[in-house]
Amino acid sequence: MKKIDLLTPVGIFIGLTAILLAIFTSTVGSGGIGFFFQWTSVFIVLGGLSAAILINFSLEDIKGLPRVFREAFQSQNHDLNDLIDTFVNLSTKARREGLLALEAGLEEVEDPFIEKGVLLAVDGIEPDIIKDIMMAEVVAMEERHRKGRYILEKAGEYAPAWGMIGTLIGLVLMLQNLNDPSSLGPNMAVALLTTLYGTLLANLVFVPIANKLALSTEEEVFVKQIAVEGVIGVQSGQNPKILQEKLSAFLPNHVKTEKDQVEEELIND
Repeated sequence: MKKIDLLTPVGIFIGLTAILLAIFTSTVGSGGIGFFFQWTSVFIVLGGLSAAILINFSLEDIKGLPRVFREAFQSQNHDLNDLIDTFVNLSTKARREGLLALEAGLEEVEDPFIEKGVLLAVDGIEPDIIKDIMMAEVVAMEERHRKGRYILEKAGEYAPAWGMIGTLIGLVLMLQNLNDPSSLGPNMAVALLTTLYGTLLANLVFVPIANKLALSTEEEVFVKQIAVEGVIGVQSGQNPKILQEKLSAFLPNHVKTEKDQVEEELIND
């Protein structure tokens, strides 16, 4: 079950706050923070970035962008111990009552991926074919996530580039008006602030979110690989204890240690 991930908004907030505090403390007594905001620079960066994204991607890809951003503000807690226990229970039931008995208890399985795998096992599909079907779904999921993430990765590349374009525009305007000292300041502001805006968007929003989504996909793929092994173990009639040991090999060391401590406490009690 997905829940709101506060780390993403908190990280963005801390980054913006640090920058604003740095600007504020450096501009005390010299005109305030308003010097660091220029509509011209905003139009160049956001307008150019939007144009580049529209050119680079299809309409269907862009329509999925809100969903991609939404994923960055959500997290899914994968309890690997619960996942392993699920397959141990399924294996125990299959050995006692047969594979067909698993179909009746699938309402307790919340993960559609696991449910699909168990139904394939109940239907008597060969283990290799079950694994191919389930891994094909994993590959398809990876590709969907990659396409959505790719937009953010390209935005992270384009934003600094458009900032540099704005810098060049500001420098050209400044050089054209060297005989007018009053225009040097505003043109220099455009030249520098567009680079600031573009770099800030790339390194505080687009690239970090893209990397976070990549890590989230890796974690989801890892969990689904455990599920595949679990389904194959249940289908082949493996001993529940052996299946538990096999699936526990996927657990990180710190999770194994915590599980062993809990089991030891239960035995002592």
